[in-house]
Amino acid sequence: MYKTKMKNPSPAEIFLSFIKLGLTAFGGPAMVAYIRDLAVRQKGWVSERDFRHGVALVQTIPGATAMQAAAYAGLRAGGPVGALSAYTGFSLPAFLLMLALTVAYRHGQGIPAVLSLFSGLQVIVIAIVANAAVNFGKKTLLTCQDVLLTLAGAAYIIFRGSPVTVILLSAAVGPLLYRRVITGLSRPSDSQGDCQHDNQFMRQTFRFGLLVSGVVVALLLVLALFKPKLFQLGWIMLKIDFFAFGGGYASLPLMLHEIAGARHMLDEKTLMDGIALGQVTPGPIVITATFAGYLLQGFSGAVVATVCIFTPSFVVLLLVTPWFDQIKGNLIFRQAIRGILCSFVGLLAAVTVRFAMAVHWHILAVLISVAAFVALRYKVDILWVVVIGGAVSALIL
Repeated sequence: MYKTKMKNPSPAEIFLSFIKLGLTAFGGPAMVAYIRDLAVRQKGWVSERDFRHGVALVQTIPGATAMQAAAYAGLRAGGPVGALSAYTGFSLPAFLLMLALTVAYRHGQGIPAVLSLFSGLQVIVIAIVANAAVNFGKKTLLTCQDVLLTLAGAAYIIFRGSPVTVILLSAAVGPLLYRRVITGLSRPSDSQGDCQHDNQFMRQTFRFGLLVSGVVVALLLVLALFKPKLFQLGWIMLKIDFFAFGGGYASLPLMLHEIAGARHMLDEKTLMDGIALGQVTPGPIVITATFAGYLLQGFSGAVVATVCIFTPSFVVLLLVTPWFDQIKGNLIFRQAIRGILCSFVGLLAAVTVRFAMAVHWHILAVLISVAAFVALRYKVDILWVVVIGGAVSALIL
């Protein structure tokens, strides 16, 4: 039974509800079902139709899917401030836990058991990324054009090319490759009329998005003047999130290139350790930004990296929501998004290869990685794969 629609929950109520949910936010996109249960069934803040509309939206724009779904639910429940409350509450537990784990990681790097643990976790990360590539590919690769973009993107990244270049080129050639694959316009959803008549909601949401953008730009200018290294870190994270179409895993090729590849801020093995820690924390895999930020610039770096890895997708959500029904039916937009999503299969495959080349392989490492991959294919929860695999690695490696 759905509860009666509550009117205007306070930002504090939204924040507390989502921080509780964020404490157990394991499973990435799978958390969307729990967000729906909270916002639609338990609280009655959002209608079933509006939430479905939001799920369609967050799959089209950059950013971690579950984070964006939380923000959309907060937006429909309490307006732009409600969106910020839900977004912050849902991500805060992941930030705090990742920060604590990163501090422990820094101080435990010389301990043999810790070295064995992370040697095992690195090969498990390879299995995790490979599994994500397979899952992404099964949903996305449907035509010869899809395979072509995948192979081109993978080859370019393996030879140290820029993921941003791949994404932009894939978006540009999408309308050419898919002009005979995607035809016709989708019908406007039944919520389009509601959006057209809810002018106040549209104005408030759009203006709040511009306000958040202005605040972030101002903060970046301050950092550029007084803390250039923090500015560089923040700018990198902003770029990673802005181009991360397809969910949290889409950020991995970008993060690998920007942090470990082009700039050599961290090596690939260290970044893999951060990804592994990100799998035992609630929230999206992009919380690895907290890990990188702390290792590079301490606590202030962790805060700047975390804020900047989440801000662009949040702003895009606010700016696009009022106009989504008009945008999503555009044929060229759909073809460009198809091209981008296909390119990410190749990018994830390339990351798998790059990570595999970075570790030292031996028979036990191969067995652990294969076992982790098989377990993931059989739908074993990723948290258990990491925890059990890490424990086994600490004992036998």
